[in-house]
Amino acid sequence: MSIVRAKKHLGQHFLTDKNIAEKIVNSLKLTESYNQVLEVGPGMGILSDFLMQKTDYETYLIDIDTESYDFLKKKYPQLGSRLINADFLEMDFSQTFAGPFAIIGNFPYNISSQILFKVLDNRQQVLEVVGMFQKEVAERCAAKPGSKEYGILSVFLQAYYKVDYLFTVKAGVFNPPPKVLSAVIRLTRNETPALDCDEKLFWQLVKAGFNQRRKTLRNAISSVIPKEKITDDPLLELRAERLSVADFVVLTKKVSAER
Repeated sequence: MSIVRAKKHLGQHFLTDKNIAEKIVNSLKLTESYNQVLEVGPGMGILSDFLMQKTDYETYLIDIDTESYDFLKKKYPQLGSRLINADFLEMDFSQTFAGPFAIIGNFPYNISSQILFKVLDNRQQVLEVVGMFQKEVAERCAAKPGSKEYGILSVFLQAYYKVDYLFTVKAGVFNPPPKVLSAVIRLTRNETPALDCDEKLFWQLVKAGFNQRRKTLRNAISSVIPKEKITDDPLLELRAERLSVADFVVLTKKVSAER
């Protein structure tokens, strides 16, 4: 079979180390809550080879690259309609999956944040994610309050998922090698069906707080609620990076009551 050319405009860096590929696939927890897994951007199928060996769940592959799709169609004829040639970011999960499922992949770094927000938008259906990201993005996902990496993505993901930083991956195991280090993380849906506050306002406050992260929250969130309407609260004297998810929930409830 011919090989697939990695395309710069698609952010493709194909993993070449089979040991790392197997380690990524084995990082799926495979709970009884789902029996379907979607791999994003399979390329030439180095992860797919290990996924296809699993018999306790169904594997689906999605790739926007027509060349990859044609290659994988010949490699895995048994997949049939479970091999999808489409844009993951535009995918309507309900059209393919009737229930919950997991996502896995060596994700294109140029759309990694968009992938994570797509997961968040579908958090009631996506119960687990195991993926390769740029190390800097992976660190932001798993960062704790008070660290310089902690930000909007950290809060939003940790509101709904347990985030585990699994391991770092060097550039030499990719073709072509990226100019950055990579890392694999796992997101596991937590027990929070919905936050105990106005979720839309929660998202607004988190974004406002981190968009002006050098300011105290009292000043940073003035675009959401005027300062004169906010009564004294110790949380408002802190910067956004100091607040945990639970702190942001408390603040959201207070602001909601005073609007």
